[in-house]
Amino acid sequence: MKKNKVVKLLADHKTSQNPEEKYSSLIEKFISPFVDDLNDFDHQEEIFNFIINAWNYGNLKSIFDKDEFKEIISVAKEDDPLHFPLLKKMVKEKTIKFKEFTDFIVDFDIKVNKDSISFKVKTAEEDDYMLNLLTDTISDDTTPLKSDFEENYINRAAISIKPLQPFIDWQNAIYPDSTIDENDLKDINIYLINNASYEDVDTYLKKKFDKYFMMELEGWHTDKRDWPQRRNYKMFKKWFQVNISTAVFDLEKTPISKTDY
Repeated sequence: MKKNKVVKLLADHKTSQNPEEKYSSLIEKFISPFVDDLNDFDHQEEIFNFIINAWNYGNLKSIFDKDEFKEIISVAKEDDPLHFPLLKKMVKEKTIKFKEFTDFIVDFDIKVNKDSISFKVKTAEEDDYMLNLLTDTISDDTTPLKSDFEENYINRAAISIKPLQPFIDWQNAIYPDSTIDENDLKDINIYLINNASYEDVDTYLKKKFDKYFMMELEGWHTDKRDWPQRRNYKMFKKWFQVNISTAVFDLEKTPISKTDY
């Protein structure tokens, strides 16, 4: 990543009275002391996700007592121990200098121009965010309903991603002694997202493509230094065949479960 990437982000955004643009401006001020540290990340989406987590953890720290919050933030330490010290610094910054701004950041939109990056955040008020958080927690703990055991459509859209020739060429350049071709790519990944949350999956994918790009790359090669560094949506479409279905019908009579592959 270029060292001025986050600096350009800071310089490009304009302040507005719109609440969500107001929070976009606040986020700029919030991250300004940490610009050099954030440049340690490889990709834009990683930076934005980290910033959002820091802001939201800062809000949670103001809501929960010390022991409860310690348990909550321990998940972040397990997920990314390398950057956990930076996360703690940013959380402290949020609770000290931005405590009165209690909205949570729930999503963001990045626009990449020729010489700069601009972003806009989507927020949720504290009560709404905590209610959704509580509802999700209760839903996870409840006994499955009778409808969970019946054949029916599920509230998911399916995104299937199949590597194409540019991906195969990249893989073969890294592993010339163990080359692959299209016949080796019969088992493709299918990603499920909540179809109630995204009215237009294509629009969602244009915004979040790099997350899927990175997951596909990591599935074949974990050294990020060998990944293509200037990834964009146009490249994503050249490297992968993407199919979307918003009607997913579950024929099984047992509820869906999640597990490591």
